Amino acid sequence: MYARRRRGYFWMMGGCVALFVSAWAVVRLWSMPAAVAMCLVAMVIPPVAAVLANRRGPEDRWWDDPSGDPNSDAWWDELDGKKPR
Repeated sequence: MYARRRRGYFWMMGGCVALFVSAWAVVRLWSMPAAVAMCLVAMVIPPVAAVLANRRGPEDRWWDDPSGDPNSDAWWDELDGKKPR
């Protein structure tokens, strides 16, 4: 699960860097508004990449994993309204 997240984050951030570099190295020579638009798109990518890289997938179990302590797990299950295991 972590490899998938890292790979997706890497590709999104790589695209962000590529947009910035190409906007100011190449595209600005032909069209300044296009370069600015590319930078605005690149500006939105980092927060989106962080959200997508940290989202919980269907196979991920973060908060509902048992802790290993049977008394604590039974107590939390009772609070959550779960049936005992």
